[in-house]
Parts: sequence; C-alpha cells; structure tokens
Amino acid sequence: MERDSPAAGAAEKTEPASSSRKNATEEAGEINSHMSRDATCATAEVAKARWTLLRQVLRQKQVDNPEIKQVSVRRFSTFDLFTRKNPKTQNSGDTTDDQWVEYSSVYSAECSCLLRDNLGPLRVNEVLNSFDNTGNVCVWPSEEVMAHYCLQNRHIFKGAVCELGGGMTCLAGLMVAVCADANEVLLSDGNEKSIHNVRELVERNEQAGKFGSTRVSARVVRWDCESDVSALEGHFNTILCADCLFLDQYRACLVDAIRRLLQPTGMALVFAPQRGRTLSLFCQLAQQAGLDVAQQQQYDAQVMDVHLKMLRQGKEVYDDNIHYPLLVTLTKGAQLISQAQ
Repeated sequence: MERDSPAAGAAEKTEPASSSRKNATEEAGEINSHMSRDATCATAEVAKARWTLLRQVLRQKQVDNPEIKQVSVRRFSTFDLFTRKNPKTQNSGDTTDDQWVEYSSVYSAECSCLLRDNLGPLRVNEVLNSFDNTGNVCVWPSEEVMAHYCLQNRHIFKGAVCELGGGMTCLAGLMVAVCADANEVLLSDGNEKSIHNVRELVERNEQAGKFGSTRVSARVVRWDCESDVSALEGHFNTILCADCLFLDQYRACLVDAIRRLLQPTGMALVFAPQRGRTLSLFCQLAQQAGLDVAQQQQYDAQVMDVHLKMLRQGKEVYDDNIHYPLLVTLTKGAQLISQAQ
C-alpha cells in the first residue's frame, strides 16, 4: 500500500514506512488506485489478477472473483528498514500531488534521500496500455531490502552502477548514489512515467547536495529493446534489480540484458521472493545464458530477524514464498565474489 506523508504545514514527524497508504478516487477520467502493497501480486497468475482487479475498478465492475479478492487484501508491506518524514524545506512550486518525503536508513542514519512516492492520479489509459505499471504503485519490500543491503555493503560499489526495473523511486540506486563511492549511477525502468518521476528525484537530491561527486542519471531501459540494451552494453560494474522476475514474457529478456550490460568482471545483485517457480526459472535461464548463479537466504541480520518474527504471525499475515526476498548473485565466468555480511 502506498505510504502517506504528513499533511502540508503539519509538525515534522518521523514514522515507520509501514504507516502510510494511497487513497483511491475516480474523477474526470482519472483514478488513484487504492492498491495494497501486499506481495500477493507475486506469481504471474496473481500479478494478472491484481491488474484485473484494477481494470474492474476502473470500469466500475463488481469484484466477485475469489482470487482477485485475495489480491486486494492488505498484508505484509515493509521490513521497517527506513523511516520517512517531511523534508525540512519544500519547493513552493510543488502541487498537492507532490508528496516529497525524506527516507532515512534505520541502521545507517546518515544515509537519506528525498523521494516523491505519490504520483497523483493514475490515468486509465496508462494503466491499461503502459509498459509494466507495477513500479508506479509503491516501494515494494524487495526494493526496500535491496536498498538496505546496499547501504550495509556500500564498499562493494565502485565504478558504474545500474538499477534495472527500479520503478518510480529506484530507492536502492539512489542510496548507492548517496552513500557509496560509485563514479556513476544509472537509474532505469521500462515505464516512461516512472522515469519522469525518477528524473525529478535526481534533480531534487542533486539540489540538496546528496550525491557528492557521483554522476547520477535516469533513463528508460526496456530489457526487450535492442537499442536500449546495446547502447549500454558492457558498461556496468554492478547491476541491481528487485522483484522483477514474475512477468513470464520479460524474464529471458532480463537475463540477456544483465549478461550484456555487465562488464566481464561485473556482478548483478537480484533480490526477489521465490513466488512459486519464478525465481528458480530465472536462475535456470541465467545458468543457460552462461552466468554463474549463487543464491542466499541469509544475507543480512536485520532482515532475517524481521523475517523470523513475521513467520510466527502465520501465512495470513506473512508468506515467505511471496514476501521474503532471496539474494541471487550473477557473475560472468568463474569468479569468487566475497560479500560482507
């Protein structure tokens, strides 16, 4: 579920990222989709059900499919690794739809960035026709976990870094740009609306002096577009990707894009829940493409602690199959990659 910011003019207040939401209304052909941040859009089938739900809401149809009803229920939404608060200064040009917030790491308080994670109304034609709109809905738990992991292991990021499929915030890539020693960071997604927002995030954080000497940019990169991939081929030391494996039609394209975009000694860090067989199918495709694949379940003490606590709540609240992201490391050839835990 989308997170709320405190109301404009209210006293500054820090709150856990799990406390917010997005409201749904339909006015003049536009709709703010009240969509749960639950990861029941996990498998390809359930992801399809989520968008079916949205289409039915947009067309004012009654929701009577049990599977769709299950998708609409709010469940686990965050590992509470970041806090959010109103930034100290607001631009007078902002509109009421521009919900700027400052995300700060709970475990690395010096690391923060400015986000705008409420894009205002979603237009009907955008939802029904645009390329993969899931990234325009919210910051998903896998992106949150990946951002946290990057901060805890910031020393591994050197040279050129790219986040693929980062949605409307590219939170992990932004945190690398803010706190690591990378020379350049490219924030990317296949959706035009996502990248429009990310470019504004880059501008706002640059103005706030968040990036230091790191060059940060944003662009549309579709994994199935030859010109997008070839323009960046062999350029990146590190690639980041969170929860992008559940769409069957793009899984092989993602593997190919990662393989081609990486430098010979580069590595990709992919965070994603199992979601049925979607993670295993991705790993199989990566191995077939000649990439070395390593999978980790325990990669961070704080994340594992939340995971174990949530398991005790039962599957009605937390299902590790769709909520707990595993870490998949991809490299070219036989390489020994050591990662700080």
